[in-house]
Amino acid sequence: MTGGNKKLHVIGASETKKNRPKVLKSSDHSTHSHNQGVSTLNISRKQHNGSLYTGVGVIAISVVSWFVYQGYLETRVNSPLTENKVAFPSSHDFPERYWGSFRPGVYFGMKSRDTHSLLAGLMWFMPDVAAAGNLNLRHLCDQGDNLEQYGWKEHDGRNFGVQVIIDKFIQLETSFVTKLGGNHGGDWTARIQVEPRMKELKGQQVTLYFYLTLDDNGKGLLQPIRMIDNMDTSGMDASESVKFLGLSAVHGHTEKLGDFRVSFHHANQQSIVHTAFLSTTVASPHLVKDALQSGLRLMEDKRSKERHISLAGALFAKEDNLKQPNFVVHQVTGKLPLQLEIVYESNSFAERGILLRGEVYDALLQKYREQFRIQFENKFRLNEKGFSEEEQDFAKSAMSNLVGGIGYFYGSSKVQSVHNKEPVPYWNAPLYTAVPSRSFFPRGFLWDEGFHNLIISQWDREISFDIMAHWFDLMNVEGWIPREQILGSEARARVPDEFVVQRNNQGNPPTFFLVLDAMFKNRPVRDISTLELEQLNRMWPRLVSWYNWFNTSLHGSEPGTYYWRGRDTASVRELNPKSLSSGLDDYPRASHPTTYERHLDLRCWITLAAKVMASIADIIGREGRKYHETFVFLSNNELLNAQHWSEKAKRYADYGLHSSNVTLRRPKSIAGQPKPDKIRWVSEEPTPRFVDDTFGYVSLFPLIVEILQPDSPQLGQLLQDLRNPNLLWTKYGLRSLSKTSPLYNKRNTEHDPPYWRGPIWINVNYLVARALHHYSVVEGPHQTRALLLYNELRENLITNVLREYRKTGYIWEQYNDANGAGQGCRPFTGWSTLVLPLMSETYV
Repeated sequence: MTGGNKKLHVIGASETKKNRPKVLKSSDHSTHSHNQGVSTLNISRKQHNGSLYTGVGVIAISVVSWFVYQGYLETRVNSPLTENKVAFPSSHDFPERYWGSFRPGVYFGMKSRDTHSLLAGLMWFMPDVAAAGNLNLRHLCDQGDNLEQYGWKEHDGRNFGVQVIIDKFIQLETSFVTKLGGNHGGDWTARIQVEPRMKELKGQQVTLYFYLTLDDNGKGLLQPIRMIDNMDTSGMDASESVKFLGLSAVHGHTEKLGDFRVSFHHANQQSIVHTAFLSTTVASPHLVKDALQSGLRLMEDKRSKERHISLAGALFAKEDNLKQPNFVVHQVTGKLPLQLEIVYESNSFAERGILLRGEVYDALLQKYREQFRIQFENKFRLNEKGFSEEEQDFAKSAMSNLVGGIGYFYGSSKVQSVHNKEPVPYWNAPLYTAVPSRSFFPRGFLWDEGFHNLIISQWDREISFDIMAHWFDLMNVEGWIPREQILGSEARARVPDEFVVQRNNQGNPPTFFLVLDAMFKNRPVRDISTLELEQLNRMWPRLVSWYNWFNTSLHGSEPGTYYWRGRDTASVRELNPKSLSSGLDDYPRASHPTTYERHLDLRCWITLAAKVMASIADIIGREGRKYHETFVFLSNNELLNAQHWSEKAKRYADYGLHSSNVTLRRPKSIAGQPKPDKIRWVSEEPTPRFVDDTFGYVSLFPLIVEILQPDSPQLGQLLQDLRNPNLLWTKYGLRSLSKTSPLYNKRNTEHDPPYWRGPIWINVNYLVARALHHYSVVEGPHQTRALLLYNELRENLITNVLREYRKTGYIWEQYNDANGAGQGCRPFTGWSTLVLPLMSETYV
């Protein structure tokens, strides 16, 4: 076949040259036709195969590209932003704050600002009143312990802290002092003083356990040194020797701390009944209480027949050949009153002088306490404003609990995007942050932290900048920050699984812009320190990314509109699908979530963010025109009114697909089956409209961010409605939802009580009071009314929070709008501490 083709090509060429035809035989014709057909077929096949291969190749490349792109999308949620970190790389950069009470979830503990830190902590119980099978051992801050009160009385966030814990029969004072020196963070001493609460309890026994362990994945050495090893016991009887079965010290070493020594000192040996120790291993620091209880034994003195609940000493598994402990406990049981001092000494501290205990400790602690009181008055001027000594002590305690509740955490969040089938780990990172509540929320919350730092920034700007820096370093490549930080085993152990995963379409309100606004508003650049300017410059790229995430990820269907993501469109058990990312949880929104919702509060948050971004750009010499233009656009009162003012109801409101007639009803039960949960029942078809049957905190946001013109009729209407007792006004503060709203005090599901549907919240009340103060000093037709409302609201809030503190011993999460009673969790010395700037009237 191939040879025939060549012959044909030759003949064809000859014909052309000689211009003469050749007569073919039939056999020749047949061969010619066949070969020509084969040639054509081969060409056709080659063309077809080429097209096929090209198509397959394109499809293959597309498929590979799709998978690569999907992989890229999947990794974005846990890929860190590549901009330079804002926080300084080493905690040794802040030696005054290297050691501290950075374990807010325990009643008393010490920790360094390092990953894999040495952890120190306290547990206690009373042997004489312990119930069989239940020692009532105190360790973690727990509402279930029903302590009458606990909290820091004074704490400066740097050098010292003094805390009082009032248990049922005893009162403990836990204090500490840090001392700079050496290359590894210096020394510290802690003192636990226990007193009986009633005279008849004097002489009763109390047991203290002070322990040392290592944080998650921490590596180091802990070597217990027993008292009895350094004593001559030859002349000591058995009843006397039990006093010296505990530890005199623990020698240790970690990479970050180097060599160190922790020694234990008892002020009055005559009050000591029994000492003991435990040296063992624990898998994780959140298991230390279980490990301690597993190491308890009932021991009897052979001569006196006295029984003691005692630690068992060295306790290791048979297969543990190394017998190297990572959990060491010193126990002292003594008669009330009882004192224990714990002295931590870094071996790199040269020329430290006298041991920091006893009178030396007293003198240094007293020095710091006097400095604290002077600084507090200089910052907040409460004595100058005429507050009583008792009220000033309350305010000092409130701020000290906020500052003393600052923790240092390390670990990774669990996160998920729409591109991830399962949650994925965020990167490991540190977080230095205050917490809302030591008992219920002993971890970082993004929008709470902005409110916290409205106070912390007034007390110590360096601390506030450091906190913000740590939060901004948790930003991913999208500009998103997980709103709840559950870092490390201690934090993770206290959070139900359903709340652990953070989703990247949900972001809390950007309240750090409130802090930056307060810190730099009306401050000439010449008055801003070089360090502050440096920190703002370090922060700027991350502020840009954060702002962009809000402005692009949460935009609505029309220019100037925004809506919170994450509402459940398929929910059948919720009366009104929650907007958790807004921070206002069950606050009523449009009854049927859609993509064309307009959320008033979010629009106002972004308006504030644009204003602050423009201001910071001016301060540090960056391009800020687009932020200024955005602020002008979003603060335009005509546009705001067109998109959010209900002329019918005369109020600002959300917009969306909404029905006012929504209730929870229980479906009919099926015989023999469990009673079904109540489900949502819509009696009236929803329509696109303003959510103007609801009046509450969201309605106040144009006032809160101060974008209403001083002569605005809408401002006048808002101020008039604010004082209406049938709406938000109470003599205890502003309720979160008006009494006339359909969902006032309604459960969102059969099992979820109302949260932002009536109770009084101090953070929003503070923002409203601050805005009223602003409009009371700005000339306009509503100035006088704003001043009257401001004075009355401020007085109501301060009076009620103080009254409940005197009555219960605590500052609370929220307050009942009917009687002002504290409710929710306690102590809540997060944003409820904003009562302090209300007292001091320091809003900028």
